[in-house]
Amino acid sequence: MNPHTTLQLHAVRSAELRADAAAYATYRQVVGDRQPARLIRPRLGWALVELGLRLVNNPGAASQLVRTA
Repeated sequence: MNPHTTLQLHAVRSAELRADAAAYATYRQVVGDRQPARLIRPRLGWALVELGLRLVNNPGAASQLVRTA
């Protein structure tokens, strides 16, 4: 590939990355420290999967959960 073409492609990609970084920085200022729902849902889902696996591997734990509730 021609070196000038490579440099041109690099410049275009670099500009795209800078634009993405600026958009993300603006987004973080708007959102602040709160996490959007799209980030919380997977964490909650995996927590439920972990809980389910613990209950399947230890059936006595389910009765303990019911008694304490």
